[in-house]
Amino acid sequence: MQRPDDLDRVELNEETESGAEALERSLREAAAAQEQPEEKGGERSAEAPTEEVARLRAENEARMKSLVRLQADFENYRKRIERERGKASHRAIAALAESLLPVLDGFERALAAHGDSAYEDYRKGFELIYRQLAEALARAGVERIESVGKPFDPFYHHAIERVESSDHDGEVVIAELQAGYKLRDLVIRPAMVRVAVPAKAPAS
Repeated sequence: MQRPDDLDRVELNEETESGAEALERSLREAAAAQEQPEEKGGERSAEAPTEEVARLRAENEARMKSLVRLQADFENYRKRIERERGKASHRAIAALAESLLPVLDGFERALAAHGDSAYEDYRKGFELIYRQLAEALARAGVERIESVGKPFDPFYHHAIERVESSDHDGEVVIAELQAGYKLRDLVIRPAMVRVAVPAKAPAS
């Protein structure tokens, strides 16, 4: 007769033993029982152990399939979390860049407004700060959207003006009024552009 302490140890062992180990142990016991003679009448009974082995094998196969599905689900979950973390990081960088772009615009306007020699020393300082700011954004992955001479793309360009032209077969950006920026595939700010469109044929 087992003591309560013995029963506690048995239950603990059963809880800590993995499903795969338990199935393997059951298979070994069933195979061993198949090789031993039946206690009643000293006759060997192969039918019951064989059915038990088949049942345990089926259970083992079902559990293995379940483990494979769980592993695949976990891998998909891990990849989804990594993608969401990457997107969250990009959104944070994009928000910071968006707040700095007006400063970059101000530098561009200041550099374009003064061309006289008396302003040259100040201009060099402005150019240095402008380059440092632009390089800091570039290191974070922020890129300027190429516009002039490119086909008009409403995803990257915001048309402020459309001008009819016979020099272009389709809609083409001919001037950039404000630069646009993107972070990889995320558009931080579309470029404000002037677009040339094919001239309409005169009515007959």
